[in-house]
Amino acid sequence: MDQDAVYQTLLHTSQDAYAGNAEMTGFTPFPDDILRQAVTPFHSTCCDVFCEDKKLASHKYPALQDAIRAASDAVHWRQTYKDTDIGDNFMDQFACYCIIGETAPFMSASIRLFMVYMPPHFYYPWHHHPAEEIYMVVSGNGVFKRKDCPDERLTEGETSFHQSNQPHAMETLDDPVLCLVAWRDDFETPPVLTPPSEMS
Repeated sequence: MDQDAVYQTLLHTSQDAYAGNAEMTGFTPFPDDILRQAVTPFHSTCCDVFCEDKKLASHKYPALQDAIRAASDAVHWRQTYKDTDIGDNFMDQFACYCIIGETAPFMSASIRLFMVYMPPHFYYPWHHHPAEEIYMVVSGNGVFKRKDCPDERLTEGETSFHQSNQPHAMETLDDPVLCLVAWRDDFETPPVLTPPSEMS
């Protein structure tokens, strides 16, 4: 499969999964203004961790999981927390690339769409950002944490919504988790780690 076909399969399987989930379409419709754009692939260690994980197996979205993996060598893996004190262990295992947005194969004025992967026994600490956000689990499961809300253990097809600047965190137990993540509004400000003083 050539590179453009890989990108198109990624887009179409993402759209199918997104459009089939009422919480995702209620958050914001899948965009109809998508444009193809050039990508400069960027490899990171987290890509290898994701691609080598044999425990990931999606029953609801196998085509999407396969498409996300198939695109791994042709995308720009993100380093959201580079130059912070989060540590190399986190950076080497937390895998994310953009499907629609900056550095992605596609662009839209109305949405940013990402894949996010976390291996078993992994903790994504409290963080926040102005953009409203929704996670949809593609495969595996994880514990989703939101400030002032009870923790939720979510599995395939289930979602977690984060309000603007609402601190949130994630944790995996014995299983990995792969998610489709959408942002709406205020795309310019990246996530930042939430200081402990804001969690009291």
